[in-house]
Amino acid sequence: MNARRALTRRGLLRLLAAGAALPGVARAQGFAGLGTTAEGFATPQRGRALVFPDDHGPHWAFRIEWWYLTAVLRGADGQEYGAQWTLFRSALAPEEGAGWDAPQLWMGHAGLTTATRHFSAERWARGGIGQAGVTAGPFRAWIDEWEMTGRAPEDADALDALRVVARGGDFGYRLEFDAEGPLVLQGDAGYSVKSPIGQASHYYSQPFYRVAGVLDLPEGPVEVTGHGWLDREWSSQPLQDDQEGWDWLSLIFDDGTRMMGFQLRGAEVFTSGTWIGPDGRATPLPHGALRFTALEEVQVAGRAVPVRWRVEWPEGGLAIETEPLNPQSWMATSFPYWEGPIRFSGSHAGRGYLEMTGY
Repeated sequence: MNARRALTRRGLLRLLAAGAALPGVARAQGFAGLGTTAEGFATPQRGRALVFPDDHGPHWAFRIEWWYLTAVLRGADGQEYGAQWTLFRSALAPEEGAGWDAPQLWMGHAGLTTATRHFSAERWARGGIGQAGVTAGPFRAWIDEWEMTGRAPEDADALDALRVVARGGDFGYRLEFDAEGPLVLQGDAGYSVKSPIGQASHYYSQPFYRVAGVLDLPEGPVEVTGHGWLDREWSSQPLQDDQEGWDWLSLIFDDGTRMMGFQLRGAEVFTSGTWIGPDGRATPLPHGALRFTALEEVQVAGRAVPVRWRVEWPEGGLAIETEPLNPQSWMATSFPYWEGPIRFSGSHAGRGYLEMTGY
């Protein structure tokens, strides 16, 4: 056996074990092992100011992070669509490393949703050999030929304009994202608490993208336009060990307002969110402010998944019900989850994205 290939396989297995990437242990340590202890890694600190463009890049001292992009789209054919592009980094040790001994594992997910079909694809890569990575300036995130590339002018934020490309076995897309508002710091100035005992992450978003591009579907290309949302998050133990998953929404209201909200399911349900004005002004929604009520479950990939929700923020006058574009929006990846575009109505109306893990 080629020595380099053997080292690659051994390194991947070590990293998978470190991330608890085994179905039998995922629930006991939070979804996908995100509740495992992270001795030796850095932990998020309240009051740590986020700095750009540096924080657009990797944080090697932390165990876990991701660059997560979604888009709600309408085609020239009049149909609605959704697209997702995500790059995850997980580490065995708190250092960048180099070459075949780098302790970094990269995972990419791409999804495309129509009213009748959901497509998903996954890529894995080792760090240190150029197969995957992120650079802050100029901004570029990639895994194999999948790319999220900055195209903003030098005097703008590096994430103000992006070009995103991905391709699976029978789908693909080429999309351009242009920000029409500022970055938004989630939680307490970017410090986002995730549990009653204080697990947290550093977390910010760009929720103001306008999107245009082309989807490649089995029946042919479709030109699309719409809105996009980018989430950036890093931590070392973002979940409490009994938190088995989450229900997360990004909402784009017809009046230009945005909202992020989530509940983490465990022995105690923990909620958080941010109300974002059209000008980017953020109002944190502390634990308990949001209420999530499942309205309908359907069978998805052999399990019951709640695909319609009632979401309330009584103090803010929010009471909406969500409806999925496609109830079968299942990401059939190593850590499977539900991810897809939604519409919502009630006190407010608009479109958004829903992600649900741990079902």
